[in-house]
Amino acid sequence: MPLLFLFPDRPGAPSRPAFRLRHTPLYLCAVLGPVLPAAARHADLADLSLEQLREVVVTSVSRREEPLATTAASVFVIHAEDIRRSGATSLPEALRLAPSLDVARAGNGHYAISARGFNNLLANHMLVMIDGRTLYTPLFSGVLWDAQELMIEDIERIEVISGPSSAMWGTNAVNGLVHVFTRRPRDTQGSLVSAVAGNRERSLAVRHGGSWSGSGAWRVYARRHDRSDSGRSAGEDSGDEAHGVQAGFRAAWEGEGRSFNLQGDLYEGELQQRPSERQVSGGNLLGRWRQPLGEASQATARLYLERTRREQPVLSAAGIDEFEETLDSLDAVLQLATRPAEGHEVMAGAGYRRAHDRVRNPASFAFVPAERELSWSRLFAEDRIELREGLQLTLGASLERNPYTGTEFLPSARLAWQDDKAGLWWASASRAVRAPARIDRDYRVPAEPPYQLAGGPDFRAEVSDVFELGRRARPQPAVSYSMTLFHHEHRRLRSVTPRAGGAVLENHIEGYSRGAEGWASWQVTSRWKLGAGGVLLRQHLRVRPGRSDAGGLQALGNDPRHWLSLRSSLDLGKAMSWDLSLRRTGARPQPRVEAYTGLDTYLAWRPRAGLELGLALRNLLDAHHAEWRQLRSSGVQPGREASLMLRWQL
Repeated sequence: MPLLFLFPDRPGAPSRPAFRLRHTPLYLCAVLGPVLPAAARHADLADLSLEQLREVVVTSVSRREEPLATTAASVFVIHAEDIRRSGATSLPEALRLAPSLDVARAGNGHYAISARGFNNLLANHMLVMIDGRTLYTPLFSGVLWDAQELMIEDIERIEVISGPSSAMWGTNAVNGLVHVFTRRPRDTQGSLVSAVAGNRERSLAVRHGGSWSGSGAWRVYARRHDRSDSGRSAGEDSGDEAHGVQAGFRAAWEGEGRSFNLQGDLYEGELQQRPSERQVSGGNLLGRWRQPLGEASQATARLYLERTRREQPVLSAAGIDEFEETLDSLDAVLQLATRPAEGHEVMAGAGYRRAHDRVRNPASFAFVPAERELSWSRLFAEDRIELREGLQLTLGASLERNPYTGTEFLPSARLAWQDDKAGLWWASASRAVRAPARIDRDYRVPAEPPYQLAGGPDFRAEVSDVFELGRRARPQPAVSYSMTLFHHEHRRLRSVTPRAGGAVLENHIEGYSRGAEGWASWQVTSRWKLGAGGVLLRQHLRVRPGRSDAGGLQALGNDPRHWLSLRSSLDLGKAMSWDLSLRRTGARPQPRVEAYTGLDTYLAWRPRAGLELGLALRNLLDAHHAEWRQLRSSGVQPGREASLMLRWQL
């Protein structure tokens, strides 16, 4: 696909950075947050008993709290302690902890992240959210990872769902859903100072939290980061230095089942690239309200406002040009959960999203019209039915109206059975849709006719029918596992149809994705735990008989046939811990990226409560290796990284 201006093949030489942390003599990471005792750590929840698993709650599968042990979906939960013990300093790197996700780094801020295939730098089959706020750009239906600079210490957990979640969350949650939950203000009291000092990254962050009148709590934070070249490209430094600042707050009032949360963030950053530098900035304000309605009912409302701005340099025949986008979004959801009868738990709601997208087009391509008002509206409902003890049927559906194809119907049915061997069998059937984005309808190359490539005026929604069979069990007190078999039937995938007057984006690719994913945990001793997981993927896509394609198949994704991971968590006494993470990713076919093995480690020392010193080492097995490539590029090859970290609760 031509939309490579968002992620250029090779960044150019760096220009003068916006700022450097030169006045801080040592960049140590003080991650202020309570240092959990070793007995409280649960690296992936797999070392918990079934009774304890019943107490672990997830909310992303059905938009309401439910026990993980009875959830009929492929769910992996990354907790704050997992992230701390990994030494990860960014959200994409933390997502490597989920065995079901294919995470490939293409440079500073550039990541290809997906589940079950269709992975590319413009991946558009996976929905990503932070505290219910959708990280979605109507430009191409995906996530711009360079603008997602969270304060990593404030993440409470990340729920990763493999497979469709469209019945509850709407279009684009086709292959997976990633939902990041940040910690409540009452859990982040006191002061935090955080810094990282390394050969490729330096960062500094501060946070302070307080409370008032017994029912209210708040926190404020500020963070800045400075990342050097991410690796090598064509034998030279990649030249993709990145710098950014971010600040925000969160306040909450809780009492008698009621709660109200208000939070917001402001950020700006820049990333060096050819021919100039890319600049991003934005802000968001999110409010959430929960109100009990009697003993068996509860109403929840959410409203957020967001502005994002991007200035992207572009090379054209006339020299350096620039693409600019400003996106203003409003998103509102109201839902009601109730128990109308014995054996039924019903959740229903409605949502509305509006976006004002305006761009300044360069000469080499354009979005026509340059300014658009877009809106999406949704109705969704789900009934969880207790058929008999241990057997549960969940029926859900969503009706979503989008500005391009009208109303899409997104049903789902899930069946869960708890056997007498402390395990759960589950099966599901779902219909998921990837609705058109501006790139599918409005994109033009070049900016003025005659066009070499144009969005299709009749481009329709992409459809996937998905069938899953899963098993989650604990055969022994020290061993547990989760396994899922999946089959996705795809229709109307995006194709590039050649024509005499120029190629047009249409829907002439179909096929299937099938495979297995799973993970297991073994508590070897009270101090040592092993975890392993991986995905086997087989994908077959083809152009419909009688149709032609000039690049759509290749643009759909570059996926390995397998990726595997192994984690070791060892406590070296009460004050020290040592974690190792080994991952193996198979070769990517086109453009070719060779299979590679990565090894990361994190050694931590906690001399007293609330204080942690750490050493993180990454990519230990080779000096450089490529994880991703663009066409006509050798790709960035990330190198070895070392960072000193300090975690300290004041």
